[in-house]
Amino acid sequence: MDFRSNFLSLLLLFLAVSTTAQVRSDADRRMNGPAEPFKIIGNIYYVGASDVASYLITTKKGHILIDGGFEETAPRIEKNIEKVGFRLRDVKILLNNHAHYDHAGGLNYLRKNSGAMLLANRQQAEALRRGGKNDFAYENLLTFTPVEVDQVIKPDATIKLGSVKLKTIFTPGHTKGATTWVMSVNENGRKLRIVFQSSLSALPKYNLIDNPLYPDHAEDFRKTFTKLKEIKADVFLGSHAQFFKMKEKLEIWKTDKSRNPFIDPEGYRAFIERAKRAFESKLSEQKQQKLSSFAFPLDPIGQNKHIDSRQP
Repeated sequence: MDFRSNFLSLLLLFLAVSTTAQVRSDADRRMNGPAEPFKIIGNIYYVGASDVASYLITTKKGHILIDGGFEETAPRIEKNIEKVGFRLRDVKILLNNHAHYDHAGGLNYLRKNSGAMLLANRQQAEALRRGGKNDFAYENLLTFTPVEVDQVIKPDATIKLGSVKLKTIFTPGHTKGATTWVMSVNENGRKLRIVFQSSLSALPKYNLIDNPLYPDHAEDFRKTFTKLKEIKADVFLGSHAQFFKMKEKLEIWKTDKSRNPFIDPEGYRAFIERAKRAFESKLSEQKQQKLSSFAFPLDPIGQNKHIDSRQP
């Protein structure tokens, strides 16, 4: 094989690997480490990886699965579902927190192997069907295997399966279709509100000021924070385990079985406040940079002039 043929073969191999692999960095690998599944509360189970989260909500009529992780996470999610005593093929509804590759990459695998219906709002559905291409900030850098959406739902839809009613809260900002879900469980005679929280971070490449691909970006974030502040959550669960301090809470649970540390209304409010402050700081910084770019430079000659107040 000559050099050009050999080079072409290697290039094609690289492209094949790079377009299918979802875990692309050390940070991704840390997020996608193994994690033991466990029952959080009621009929809700954690079945995700070390940081990229996935949740199983069980009913007698079948199950709901929220988020698919990276493409490489999906088989682990399937095994974790089996570990807690259920089967992927009994999942009837698939949902996605937001259409980034670390939460949507595994949806195609999970949809095909479960036969479940994937539900999403219009903005989310468009991004999922594109496989994350043509993103308003990251263009084609964070793509994933496209997945067909079986039903486009309204932003305020209530999803019903068996005894579960899952209220949809449209919370755009992190992405155009980012979604939060709210449901209730009864635990020891108490009715508790569970919030599956959308990501709220304004990522490094986000232009909050004047992005023509997302002109209402800052306003969407503000509306989202307002909506979330109005929710009285008892248990909040996020798209990343670190958001709700899963590891720390599991350590507490090991030593104190008398209370469930995932019942954490203060943690929910604190998380929203931290995210809001980070957003406002980024927005303020970008506004200042924008103003600075319009400032006229000083005359270099004038800069060097010595002004003597004694002169007439």
